Amino acid sequence: MYENTTEVRQAIIDACLRMNTEGINQGTSGNISARVGEEMLITPSGIPYEQLASIDIVRVSLETGQVWGLHKPSSEWRFHRDLLNARPDMHVVVHAHPVHCTALSMLREPILPCHYMIGLFGGADVPVADYARFGSEGLSEAVVAAMAERHGCLMANHGATVLGEDFTKAMWRMGELEVLAQSYLLARAAGEVVLLSEAEIAEAIAAFANYGPR
Repeated sequence: MYENTTEVRQAIIDACLRMNTEGINQGTSGNISARVGEEMLITPSGIPYEQLASIDIVRVSLETGQVWGLHKPSSEWRFHRDLLNARPDMHVVVHAHPVHCTALSMLREPILPCHYMIGLFGGADVPVADYARFGSEGLSEAVVAAMAERHGCLMANHGATVLGEDFTKAMWRMGELEVLAQSYLLARAAGEVVLLSEAEIAEAIAAFANYGPR
């Protein structure tokens, strides 16, 4: 869990800038939040990341949704809040529109166990949350349901969202999810994808319990 400090606010901005630099996101379509006690810090709505200062990051109550700050929170604040409430083990939410994740979301198809890195997301696939309008309560319900036992999901006709214990793991998962989506689409275009067995993916999931950046 983080504290409401200038450093944490800047970490949110830095992560947003990194998403665009790495091609994971475009413009201001992505958003990032972090748990701070009984509140969350989240990116404001519609402000280019390169123009953000720490004071622009918005506070939102995890219990009531009350907002404090100079700007409106991201239009997707609701599913950020609801994910943090539903998953007390996770402290950072990253949402973006990576091209290959978004392409699969348009097909409304999960990423099946085509690679052991699927285990990074907590199960045998990366599910697709049902479609609902951006910013809506319905979208929040769909994303929370899809992520009940996962650390990441696609969002039908929209994009992708991941959870992290911290900024490092959340950003790591988003990058790996986009690579998985790209690889899966390329493999499908070339032929029939060979999937891992239940035992193989279960072994990978167990191995990921102590794997990755600290």
